[in-house]
Formats: sequence, structure tokens, C-alpha cells
Amino acid sequence: MQIAIDGPSGAGKSTIAKAVAKKMNFTYIDTGAMYRAVGLYMLTLGIDIKNEPDEVAVHLDEIRLSIRHEADGQHIFLNGEDVSDKIRTPEVSIAASNVAVLPAVRMKLVELQRILAAKQDVIMDGRDVGTYVLPDAEIKIFLTASVEERAKRRFAELCEKGAQTTYEDVLEDMKYRDKNDSSRAFAPLKAADDAELVDTSGNTLEESVERISKLICSKINEKRNEKECLSE
Repeated sequence: MQIAIDGPSGAGKSTIAKAVAKKMNFTYIDTGAMYRAVGLYMLTLGIDIKNEPDEVAVHLDEIRLSIRHEADGQHIFLNGEDVSDKIRTPEVSIAASNVAVLPAVRMKLVELQRILAAKQDVIMDGRDVGTYVLPDAEIKIFLTASVEERAKRRFAELCEKGAQTTYEDVLEDMKYRDKNDSSRAFAPLKAADDAELVDTSGNTLEESVERISKLICSKINEKRNEKECLSE
């Protein structure tokens, strides 16, 4: 079974999807981490992503990405190095949004994502999973919250990790990503026509996880009943 959870930056997709996947014994795949890893690599090369898109394409074949599930959760490796913490800075967030608008980057990563999803029961989160990566996913959810609340959550997360930033900077970064992700020509951020819209504004993490878990279980039961009816 394939479950797609989409939504803007800071909506809690990764945290919620990870928790729900653990409860349901599904494999969790964080597509955003892949784009962040590509963005990080381009930053280390000193490439101006917005003004040198051709240079990004030239270096894509140098990138090897892998995902491992360890005791403390999912880790992403870039050319053999665990970059799970490095990819969570505001600078890399912007770089991820900038590489994500490039068709060459999306085609490379979407191919990998589809291969991963074809092998196991997955919960995959991102910006265009339900609309482009896994358009035939059995369950699709579009998760959102106000931009102010999303920025507040991300700022708290970064502070816990000791990052040096301000709420105002995080809010501006988030507004930039929202605009960039929604207006890109190729596979923009938007809810699939058959996605369930869930606004988590004002919810605690526990409340959001419980709400999404119940929604997914309800949808799975509907699918099972539908299949039983069709087989009779």
C-alpha cells in the first residue's frame, strides 16, 4: 500500500508521517530530505543554484543518496556521509527549494522514490507525492497549517538543535519556500484532487498524529470493504 502525505514546509509532514509509519509498521520515506541533500551538495560546490541551473544538472551524476532506518529513525546519506543533521539548516532549506524547481533534479529523485515505493508498504511525504510521484497512491493526505504556526514549529525545532537563527528569518524563509514550491512550472506544490485536506493549526503533535492515524485506518478499512464488495 502507498500512502502519500503532501503539504508546505513546516506543516509537520515528516514528523507525523514518521510517527504514523512506526505505529502501522509501514516504511517511511522522507522525499524532502533527498532534495535537501542535493541542495547541500550544490552549496558545498559553491554553485549559485538559481543562476546556474545547468551547473546543477552537470553535477547530478556525482550524487549517491541512500536512506537507512536506524534505532533513532531515518538517516540520509550523501556520498556515504550521514548528513541527517546538516540538511536541516535554513540555508539548506532554501537550497532544497531552489533545486526542487529544476526538472532534471526532480526526474532523478522521483525515479528513486518510485523504486522505493514499489518494493514495500510506504508512507511517503513531500510536496508532490500524491500529484506526481505516486499519483495512484491508495491514500492521499494534504497536510497544512498557517504559515505563522509552521514557522513557530520550525523555529522551535532549530533552537532545540542549537541553530543560530531568529523566528523572523525562519518565517521569511518559509514564505519564500511556499511561493517557490507553489509557483514552479514542473510538479508544483498542490493538493491532489482526491486528497483529504487536514489543517493542524492549533494541534499538538500528539493530536495531529492521532488524527492522521485514525484517518488512514478509516481509509484502509474503506478500501478493504470496497475490495470485498468488488470480489463478490
